[in-house]
Amino acid sequence: MKIIGITGTLGAGKGTIVDYLTTHHGFKHFSVRGYLMKVLKSQGKEVNRDTLTHTANELRAQNSPSFIAEELYQEALESGSNCIIESLRTIGEVTALKAKGNFTLFSVDTDRPIRYERVVKRASETDQISFETFSENEEREMTSTDPNKQNLSACMKMADFHFTNNGTFEELYAQVNQAIEKPLTQ
Repeated sequence: MKIIGITGTLGAGKGTIVDYLTTHHGFKHFSVRGYLMKVLKSQGKEVNRDTLTHTANELRAQNSPSFIAEELYQEALESGSNCIIESLRTIGEVTALKAKGNFTLFSVDTDRPIRYERVVKRASETDQISFETFSENEEREMTSTDPNKQNLSACMKMADFHFTNNGTFEELYAQVNQAIEKPLTQ
């Protein structure tokens, strides 16, 4: 059984990698965003990037920096299948999951203008934003000294495999295939 986590910049292709692994390689998908959306809906709150971020930070502060990721990791283990956990954003999450063994971290990045274009096209409830807001959101999530808050830059540096997604789907899939063919970190 393989458990892969994925981190990366906003709109870089995390979801594309997840779709590829679930559709073509039979991985089960566990999502931090999905977990948080369930929490927000159960509280009757609106789902947007700010409420998602606030709720995640709040849960981490109340429990542990790795709380959400560890909940999803446990679900992944119980599934008995190859799994991918999307999207890890804190050092605590990555550190805790790597310590468990049977875990490999992927990171994906793309040039910012390409990512913004992709985000606008996917048009989810958190994607109706200007380029300026998109850039501000990303800068806020790239570094933090608070272990309960997003630090994408540090998480990406901790990855076992790094993908650059400036090209076609096929080019990205080729990078993913190379990574999953190698023995995953134990």
